[in-house]
Amino acid sequence: MAASTPTASPVTPNARVALVTGANSGIGRVTAVELALRGYHVFLACRDADKAAEVLREIGARSGGTARAEFIALDLGDLASVRRCALAFIARGLPLHLLVNNAGLAGQKGFTPSGFELAFGVCHVGHFLLTRLLLNRLKEAAPSRVVVVASRAHRHARGIDFEAVRQPTRSAGGLMDYSVAKLANILFAAELGRRLAGTGVTTYALHPGVVATGIWRVLPRPLDRLVQLFMIGSEDGAKTTLHCATSDAVAEQTGLYYVKCAVARPTPVAQDAALAQALWTASEGWTADWAAPVGTGDLLLKA
Repeated sequence: MAASTPTASPVTPNARVALVTGANSGIGRVTAVELALRGYHVFLACRDADKAAEVLREIGARSGGTARAEFIALDLGDLASVRRCALAFIARGLPLHLLVNNAGLAGQKGFTPSGFELAFGVCHVGHFLLTRLLLNRLKEAAPSRVVVVASRAHRHARGIDFEAVRQPTRSAGGLMDYSVAKLANILFAAELGRRLAGTGVTTYALHPGVVATGIWRVLPRPLDRLVQLFMIGSEDGAKTTLHCATSDAVAEQTGLYYVKCAVARPTPVAQDAALAQALWTASEGWTADWAAPVGTGDLLLKA
């Protein structure tokens, strides 16, 4: 029997704007669709316009054409692309109430076009620059939120080698490098929250669970099948993202880490304030050539 098509339900706009990276598949897709159905004007920031078009069709079908969503091109491994994405959004003249730094990859090896270990460049550096460039929009729209999809995999990282992240993937299968990238996500969210204290912009890092998404598609056998035994679906994986993005219960919290929609404690190294500040300083330097101020005000956050 063919699967039934969900009945379309009209959406009432809520005057809020969200940008979700990696919104064409997995957790990002579920997050973008759900936000659109809740009334957000959602920008799907991703590389593949064709896959994004599929998500836009789903949003249209489920809302009877009343939801607001659109594609915006973004390749997080290419910092020039990140800047173009931010400029394209800013040119629309819209506020930004929610930035979901969701896109990622795991089990892959390589080097980004901008000169970083693949997972670190996509998961952390690209998102750092995107957040940096959109910060004024977030501050002007406050109360607003930045949600960073991290992972419990950070517990395998013992720290960050700032020289190694400027070299191609070293670890077998790329999973140790992925752990470092996810550690950076948690440190970034915590340090961003500290720097934004009192601005009305709150930050959240989270572990979504081990989710059956495309980021695991290149894992070698039998590791791919072993990991699948512990995976959950994208709908369940997006629950904590949506909780951090929309729940009134966390509105006054910032810089914390969440698992299963509750505050959790990351590893001691992920709570290292000195490492978080060092990562911030390094990330500012790495992205300086693409971070010239846009819009009004100064994009740089002072310690």
